[in-house]
Amino acid sequence: GPSAEPVARLRHQEVPRGDRAPFPSEAARALADDLSRRIEGEVRFDAGSRALYATDGSNYRQVPIGVVRPRDRDDLEAVVAVCHEHDAPVTLRGGGTSLAGQACNVAVVVDCSRHLTRILELDPGARTARVEPGVVLDDLRAAAAPHGLTFAPDPATHDRCTLGGMLGNDSCGVHSLLSGRTSDNVESLEVLTYDGLRLRVGRTDEEAVARFVAEGGRRGELYGRLRDIRDRWGDEVRDRFPRIPRLVSGYALDRLLPERGFDVAAALVGTEGTCATVLSATVRLVPNPAGRALLLLGFPDVLAAADAVPAVLESGPIGLEGVSGPMFDALRAKRLHLPDLELFPDGAGWLLAEYGADDDVAAEAGARRAAERLAALHPNGSRVLAGRAEQTRAWRVRESALGATAQAPGQPPTWPGWEDSAVPPEHLGDYLRELVRLLDRFGYRHALYGHFGQGCVHLRIDFDFRSTPGTAAFRRFVTEAADLVVGFGGSLSGEHGDGQARAELLPRMFGPSLVEAFGAFKAAWDPAGRMNPGKVVEPRPLDADLRLAGPAGWPPAPPTTFRFPDDEGSLTSATLRCVGVGACRREDGGVMCPSYQATREERHSTRGRAHLLYEMLRGEVLEDGWRSRAVKDALDLCLACKGCKGDCPVRVDVATYKAEFLSHFYAGRPRPRSGYAMGLIHWWARLAAHAPAAANAAGRAPVLGRLARLLAGVDERRTLPAFADRTFRDALADEADLATALSADAVASSGRAGGRRVVLWPDTFTEHFRPAAGLATARVLGAAGFEVLVPGGDVCCGRPLYDYGFLGQARRLLRRSLDVLEPAIDAGLPMVVPEPSCASVFRDELVGLFPADDRARWLSRRTFTLGEFLADHAPSFALGRLDRPVLYHGHCHQKALAGTDSDETILRRLGATVSAPEAGCCGMAGAFGFEAGEHCDVSLRIGERRLLPAARAADPETLVVADGFSCFEQLRQGSGRQPLHLAEVLAQALPR
Repeated sequence: GPSAEPVARLRHQEVPRGDRAPFPSEAARALADDLSRRIEGEVRFDAGSRALYATDGSNYRQVPIGVVRPRDRDDLEAVVAVCHEHDAPVTLRGGGTSLAGQACNVAVVVDCSRHLTRILELDPGARTARVEPGVVLDDLRAAAAPHGLTFAPDPATHDRCTLGGMLGNDSCGVHSLLSGRTSDNVESLEVLTYDGLRLRVGRTDEEAVARFVAEGGRRGELYGRLRDIRDRWGDEVRDRFPRIPRLVSGYALDRLLPERGFDVAAALVGTEGTCATVLSATVRLVPNPAGRALLLLGFPDVLAAADAVPAVLESGPIGLEGVSGPMFDALRAKRLHLPDLELFPDGAGWLLAEYGADDDVAAEAGARRAAERLAALHPNGSRVLAGRAEQTRAWRVRESALGATAQAPGQPPTWPGWEDSAVPPEHLGDYLRELVRLLDRFGYRHALYGHFGQGCVHLRIDFDFRSTPGTAAFRRFVTEAADLVVGFGGSLSGEHGDGQARAELLPRMFGPSLVEAFGAFKAAWDPAGRMNPGKVVEPRPLDADLRLAGPAGWPPAPPTTFRFPDDEGSLTSATLRCVGVGACRREDGGVMCPSYQATREERHSTRGRAHLLYEMLRGEVLEDGWRSRAVKDALDLCLACKGCKGDCPVRVDVATYKAEFLSHFYAGRPRPRSGYAMGLIHWWARLAAHAPAAANAAGRAPVLGRLARLLAGVDERRTLPAFADRTFRDALADEADLATALSADAVASSGRAGGRRVVLWPDTFTEHFRPAAGLATARVLGAAGFEVLVPGGDVCCGRPLYDYGFLGQARRLLRRSLDVLEPAIDAGLPMVVPEPSCASVFRDELVGLFPADDRARWLSRRTFTLGEFLADHAPSFALGRLDRPVLYHGHCHQKALAGTDSDETILRRLGATVSAPEAGCCGMAGAFGFEAGEHCDVSLRIGERRLLPAARAADPETLVVADGFSCFEQLRQGSGRQPLHLAEVLAQALPR
């Protein structure tokens, strides 16, 4: 047996608490200087970076000493060495989506997600891969897929979570049924201790352990301590550790047992960065079933669904998830995934059981056999989804759960805090009943979902963190819930880890002796206690460091021009929509966030910008308020594409926040030259309309053109858009049969004639740059049987003004537009806007600026693009035939606010073969892509991701279709193709 001396050392090892005194500012400066000299990566100790990393996806906020982004492995080792020399604590961070506070600390935060992203080796024969800690899970899965392999654990954040973060939290996911948790899929780890020991760890036989100990040194001491821990607490570990598939709480001391192979790597997984730094990981890959089918089972409620879990498990699914009615209610309230919800059977609780096989036919057969066998258990019916597209849609519903339940219209926000408890699957139904009773006793609103096949329950609750009694109730609830789950033989955490949220409660689950063992384990690796202090071992209280506790967490909302009607009229509440789930950090796919995809900078993500705005309002770290350069720099590369408002599961709206911020930032200050040149384009275009040929000649002349671009702040790589020879309304006047001027008399007389009427809005881009699109729109509407009314006079929605914060001018233009449109509004007429970005103003900004104006609310609901209008008002309109391939690019505002299905459907009705190569923004984004320097760089980088190469590669017979004027210019200038507006395509196809 072990000698008494090492055990005595373990017993009395001091592990510093997490509530150390703040790191002195002088020491922080010296640390930053030393780091800057010693590493190639970024060292960011500025206020903006510290504010940016002050929180993660949890309820907690701790402002770091600074942030470091190491360039490579050598950098990572140097960072730890320098921090050790300065006695500075270290917190490792992956995707920043931790829900228990693991990724925020008063420490040097090391972000590995920017550069440490290499798959170092992939061995299909051995079914292993060696990766750096910043590798995104989906990148590893994509690399393994051609070999028929995958990394089995797959949390809902699979398209942005990193392997380092998964190792830290022992992540699981839907397919843990297939191959267990992350700890079950790790072959070995290459790690670095805070005091500089580098070693590779994995399964270790007794002979090797004895040899290491005999060799002495730091490695021998470490293995001796680990062996002593095993020998002293081994029997207690066997007795007290719950035997459940989702045991993620505490340290995995059971992995040190001889029957588990003394697996040091697996024991380190789930330690949340509190023990050592992972330099690389060798992970196991498993065969990926080529065939998949999804069985959806409907139940009267989620409790009945939970009761059915054991029977469903007997049918052999590779994934088994549960969702509840309130989650669906939240999705419907947000109008998210509405067509996808129709895939599910009736009910108020559902199970999603996935079956795998060698091919889709066999998988579908397995799912149908299971449905027949389980028929008596699901009174609300079932449905088998055999097609991959439908399966993806159903999984999309499940993956949106966190964002959907975090913010529901008309309801208080919900928060984590008791979001991933786990029990034996056979006890899940009974546990949920008791948990719901507890929630009801506290008066908490909630929505349940989770990995029911492994007894793991995800839950968001409307805790009241604003008041002292509310925070006290939060603490009482979590404590009682901990006793409840322990009573069912479960775990405080089944996926997200302990961090600060649950570590204080570990004695209730494991008892004081095993908690002492956890402390000994940490001390063996980290004697100084500098690795992510205050988490898991010697934790800070679960109700300390709460981001939203008390008045400081909810700073008073400053006066704003936008009214934020969906956020209590408060910019503060609007920024708190972001729950840190990080969907904006996807590197591909979706509409948001093009600037993050171009730069991969946290401050350029939707999450980063929302967090910085909140910190600005809070005013502790960012002290300059509306003059904050950190916020200005973060928003500078925002394209205002509105992708976040449509794609973000909680509908964070950075485009609106940016416009509001800039209106204050520039108050009393000059704006950039481009702001006056392009932000005020409505007035310049009206002036140019008196002599368009002269204006165009000046813009294209060698000397005058360069001077004009310089004065306007336009990049030399861009050409200035050409003004039309005649405006849209001048050209329309020559074709009197196409339209009538909008007026009260015209509305009244056409109403008496009994015809169907529609307003056609003459937006600035259609009026002055692309009148052919307006004329074609009028022709198509006329052919569809509508009388077209066009407003006269100086009208504009002010779209470009928002990009530069000219909100006063924008309000005045919109008020004038409402007055001009009032006769049509009173008559209930719909309005078609050829330019999608201008349509989005009437749908979105209009209500944000005039929430109390009935005209604004009405008009926002009755504004359409042409494709949407025809789909809603003339679905049987005879379109004619086109029979040509079409490369279609929808405007990002349209994608975000309404989608482009109607446009693509109508093109297919013409007989066109439609391809849409880019899911997000084209990169031009109004004036953004014209602006000199970094804006143009980013614009071209975004365009070159897919859209421009696809347009250049398209066959000459292919029509390129883009309704947005900025998209038109990006395609014209970047590919040499001349795009058409949807209206022009439809007009070409009209029956003659």
